[in-house]
Amino acid sequence: MRVLVTGASGLLGRSVAEAVVAAGHEVRTFQRRPSGVPGATDSLGSVTDRAAVARAALGMDAIVHLAAKVSLAGDPAEFDLVNVGGTRAVIDAATDAGVRRLVYVSSPSVAHAGASIVGEGAAVADPGLARGDYARTKAEAELLALDADSPRLRVVAVRPHLVWGPGDTQLVARIVDRARSGRLPLLGHGAALIDTTYIDNAASAIAAALERVDHVHGRSYVVTNGEPRPVAELLAGICAAAGVRAPAWRVSAGLARVAGSAIEAVWRIRPGADEPPMTQFLAEQLSTAHWFDQRQTRADLNWAPAVSLDEGFRRLAASFAR
Repeated sequence: MRVLVTGASGLLGRSVAEAVVAAGHEVRTFQRRPSGVPGATDSLGSVTDRAAVARAALGMDAIVHLAAKVSLAGDPAEFDLVNVGGTRAVIDAATDAGVRRLVYVSSPSVAHAGASIVGEGAAVADPGLARGDYARTKAEAELLALDADSPRLRVVAVRPHLVWGPGDTQLVARIVDRARSGRLPLLGHGAALIDTTYIDNAASAIAAALERVDHVHGRSYVVTNGEPRPVAELLAGICAAAGVRAPAWRVSAGLARVAGSAIEAVWRIRPGADEPPMTQFLAEQLSTAHWFDQRQTRADLNWAPAVSLDEGFRRLAASFAR
């Protein structure tokens, strides 16, 4: 197939593009700066530029749409412009260009209302209950994408959960930076069970969904390693790989949620240069269980993770050592 991958300059997008190239497909990437993906052709632009998206989609058989604004805070209008408007532009371009397959890369946060998730599958995306502008706009975009599913354009949504690995500037880098400076607490007892996804597994699952669109279109799938661990153990594993001390001081989950809400309110008025140190969503993520039943995902996508968490920690440690 001729496949367009949007957002291929990010860790997950680049890994997905590499996986699709490795599967023998012709890949064009679309993002604001060169992707650096061997074997792929870059088409530079933003998903907020409908004409650029339309040009990138011409001649394609399939699209994997990853480009998004990913942040704990920011201007709500920008989240809407990139995540919702960008997805609408991709859908319209796909329809006009006769693209037959669309894999929309979403997030489990689209169906997370703040309570624990214990062994569930992919619940329906709900923008009204989603926590924060990122989750809200990703939920709206997922509903848009699935609503476009038809015999002409077959659509599937894939929600990789907490993706991490070497080169990760989001989850891993922030954990390590905050642990190194003593700003990373455990919320509560740190015992909440959490699923994560090693980068290679997330990429291979999305590549598998691309192959299986004709069989699974119209549905959403959560993707994880299927190895839920206590949040304290996950944080300790990442810190050990980086050679920094794991968090040892604790803050009550309730206090963290209250503080997160207050910080968000201040951030909306006077945003800082980086991510806020705490938000209500982040407090919920670090203090509530969220792990998922992977049986349907693995059966329908004909996929299984190839890299265990322990092997992932070893690879992460080796990358820091280099």
